[in-house]
Amino acid sequence: MLQKEYVSIELAPGKTIEIGTGKLAMLANGSCTVRMGDTILLVAACSAAAKPGTDFLPLQLDYREKFSSAGMFPGGFIKREGRPSEKEILTCRVADRPIRPLFPKGFFDDIQVCGMTLSSDGQNDPDVLLMVGASAALCLSDLPFAGPIGAVRVGYIDGQFIANPTHAEMGKSTLDLIYAGLPDKVIMIEGEANEVSEDVLEAGMRFANEIVKKQCEAQVALAQKCGRPKKTPNLNPIPACVKETMEAIIGPKMHDTCTIPGKEARQAALDVLKSEYTAAIADKPEFADIPAGDLPMHINRVFDEMVQKAIRSAILNEGFRPDGRAIDQLRPISCEVGVLPIVHGTGLFARGETQALVVATLGADDDAQEYDPITGGCSKKKFYLHYNFPNYSVGECGRISGPGRREIGHGDLAERSLSKVIPADYPYTIRLVSEVMMSNGSTSMASVCGGTLALMDAGVPITSPVVGISCGLVTDDSGKELILTDIIGAEDHFGDMDFKVCGTRTGITGFQLDLKLPGISIDLLAKAMKQNLEARNKIHTMITDCIPAPRQTIAATAPRFHTLKINPEKIGALIGPGGKNIKGITEATGAKIDINDDGTVNVFAANESVLANTVERIQSFTAEAEIDKVYRGKVVSVKDFGAFIEIFPGCEGLLHISEMANYRVAQVTDICNVGDLVTVKVVDIDRATGKIRLSRKAALEEI
Repeated sequence: MLQKEYVSIELAPGKTIEIGTGKLAMLANGSCTVRMGDTILLVAACSAAAKPGTDFLPLQLDYREKFSSAGMFPGGFIKREGRPSEKEILTCRVADRPIRPLFPKGFFDDIQVCGMTLSSDGQNDPDVLLMVGASAALCLSDLPFAGPIGAVRVGYIDGQFIANPTHAEMGKSTLDLIYAGLPDKVIMIEGEANEVSEDVLEAGMRFANEIVKKQCEAQVALAQKCGRPKKTPNLNPIPACVKETMEAIIGPKMHDTCTIPGKEARQAALDVLKSEYTAAIADKPEFADIPAGDLPMHINRVFDEMVQKAIRSAILNEGFRPDGRAIDQLRPISCEVGVLPIVHGTGLFARGETQALVVATLGADDDAQEYDPITGGCSKKKFYLHYNFPNYSVGECGRISGPGRREIGHGDLAERSLSKVIPADYPYTIRLVSEVMMSNGSTSMASVCGGTLALMDAGVPITSPVVGISCGLVTDDSGKELILTDIIGAEDHFGDMDFKVCGTRTGITGFQLDLKLPGISIDLLAKAMKQNLEARNKIHTMITDCIPAPRQTIAATAPRFHTLKINPEKIGALIGPGGKNIKGITEATGAKIDINDDGTVNVFAANESVLANTVERIQSFTAEAEIDKVYRGKVVSVKDFGAFIEIFPGCEGLLHISEMANYRVAQVTDICNVGDLVTVKVVDIDRATGKIRLSRKAALEEI
């Protein structure tokens, strides 16, 4: 047993989650194990005092999948787990978002929550177990965590919702909803769907909420029995003199500055305002007792609070948005396709000051992305999307490095939203790359729209265009709330919600909710879904006005694909001894050839002429003789009774002396010798033995 004390939560008959503590990692501030089936996670939380000058919550959530937990060795040359995989990074993100809003304002202690797999059965996904475990570990600790939260994955199979479905069950599901929240309050949702309606997604959330209630009750019971006493947190109060002087010096100018249209102009004016305040307090004696390193932090905190208050007040009380739009109005949108030469497909999508250039590349089967999963699920993807967010997209300088967690998360959201409209039997591997050119809110949704344009421009026969848009939320202490369509960066930063939904005209394909509030009602989120749908319908029209349907043919620069079927018994002849034949074809043509055991041969070539040449070479090794067809063959041996003719590589037939001419032939060598080329016709094939009978006489009659 991995725990001394535990609680059990029944999700459905025969399906339970166990949360236990008291045996492992007992020096951590809080630790627990979470088990479902034979998948077991350890989650531990630790903390440290806030570093001087910190003005944010430095929460780190890390998750690692251990190959040993599945009885496997790491792939590759180095037999040790290294940098986190995309799956691990995405799991970290989905577990971080619901717990972050539940720490008090002004709490800046270092917090680390670490999870790892101890046992992985390949059927029960650890991601939602990590979310539950992170909540339980924090509840067991002395940290000021306003949880617990519950978390559950919801599938939808044959009209029925299923809690925490296995990988096998998920293969039949039309919905993959990850839900986290407090009782009757949603904090985070993430997932994908096969074009389900808003009503189905809302019903799935209500189903999940009932399970969340059970999970929260169980964690409270465990914490009451085994948890540490909660400590009084240090909330880093702001000196009164900073608030009072800032309100007096720049407070009257804040409203007008925050409502300046244009991101650059507004930010420049705010920078001037902050500089004005900093200069005004330079020699004031009341600031002498504040440590020099802490004063900039306090100024930034108060300034951000004032900007937030001004923007939120303008939105709630005046219906005014920083860029002058109405509450439910989209920013100006433009769409273009075919903007780059050479590449296989491009889509340029702009919405206000947000712009994404998406490039599509078509490739062969071996261009697919392969994985080495220990937790079950897909190990190979033939459609994937990479999202890049360079510093120049926000007009800044910064460190240049590989993709971070944010880039990987945004790319994953766009990828799964678009994946639902790629035909399952489409032979090409597809890579989309979204290069963010400008950013002022919802670049991931611009990547979805640009991705649709690029796919259609590349001639990928998607079943329907997919578009996405984000809705925000602004609330106040009086209970007033307002949902915003198509939020810009300032509304995201100073607002309460970023709710992204993607879909076709038929239904939803992808979604993601981020909240800064400790939960909202499902009713409010359902209202936001309806508002999002109205905006998506408008964007759909703009997409199809730009390009009504996928192009009928792929770009001239894209590789050509052809499938042919050969007799499985001919596979050996095609490959040749030691792979001689297949290597010869690929080296001569540069084409990629994939051979399946059932005789299906997929050919990828650079262009039509290379494709035709490659197919001809393949058929030369795999073709089968046809009755009544004329061939130009080579004499391989001569006998008294006739000659054996190779009509194509690996296929010989007998040309009997009586079939050599329309007159009597005295001896075979009067007509042909070894090495000669002879025109013959197949007159018969013995289906039992495969022997082929040829006739030169019949062939000459047709010429």
